[in-house]
Amino acid sequence: MKKLKAIDLFAGIGGVRLGLEKAGFEVSYSNDIDKYCEQTFNANFPEQLDRKDIRSVNPKDIPDHDLLAGGFPCQPFSLAGLKKGFSDPRGDLFDEVIRILKAKKPKAFLLENVKHLRYHNSQKTFQKILKDLQDTGYTVHYEILNSKDFGLAQNRERIYFVGFREDISFSFPKKSGTPKTVKDILEKQVDEFYFLSQRYYEGLANHKERHRAKRSGFGFEILDPNGISHALVVGNMGRERNLIQDAPREGFYKEGEDKKKKKNQLGVRKLTIRECANLQGFPPDFKFPVSKTQAYKQLGNSVSVPVIEVIAKEILKTLNASAKA
Repeated sequence: MKKLKAIDLFAGIGGVRLGLEKAGFEVSYSNDIDKYCEQTFNANFPEQLDRKDIRSVNPKDIPDHDLLAGGFPCQPFSLAGLKKGFSDPRGDLFDEVIRILKAKKPKAFLLENVKHLRYHNSQKTFQKILKDLQDTGYTVHYEILNSKDFGLAQNRERIYFVGFREDISFSFPKKSGTPKTVKDILEKQVDEFYFLSQRYYEGLANHKERHRAKRSGFGFEILDPNGISHALVVGNMGRERNLIQDAPREGFYKEGEDKKKKKNQLGVRKLTIRECANLQGFPPDFKFPVSKTQAYKQLGNSVSVPVIEVIAKEILKTLNASAKA
């Protein structure tokens, strides 16, 4: 059977593409404006990322496709951001999704965003998105799914929109995959780079204690290896909420030594790039030819690959059943 074709907008490093391909789609086009994402994407896929601003892309230059997929920028709607919504310059990028849907008229779409989109601006943002998609000629289904329910050790809730040009029934997948815990994603050999200095660790501990005394805010958190991680997000706060404790090594801090130059005596460290990739369901051979700062950012902004895969499988099943009807 001929594979159905898909395109991937706001592709980032290719998390959506990986999920679509694993589900059985052939991805013929991927677009993202970020130059660092381009480096990572091009190191992992045979086709090159189109890095033109999506606003300037002529739909005629986009291959015909059965499925339009993408995680349009979530920062304007995120609790971790300023929550400016459509007043944020990135917020209007959703209009580009509508523009391309109108021009290309694919059979279906799959869109992903942060959970808070459902409630942003007293739900007015969500209602506008829903209406715009419906006015474009699609029957729209939506659901909030958590990555922890699909074989990942990460508490990551996201809202997913699925639409079909035909008025056909669709059900989002239920829980699937073998549940994982943090210890399942940890590397055995970890570079000393990832361990916090004694000075940095003490600063985090003092900050947490100050907030605890005021009964406000929250501080760093050391994960329970038998539990799951918090959602990966961009910036230090995300990493400080996902610390792990290893056994301290020879040469780590001892009383009286330079706290800035020595690693902390408790063996507390950040999750490695590979461990974060494991939390998002990226394959072990996925390459990150960028700085660690950029790699952390890319993974915080990316999607959970297995969740995209199971949704895409349901979309494929629905489209194939509709074609046979």
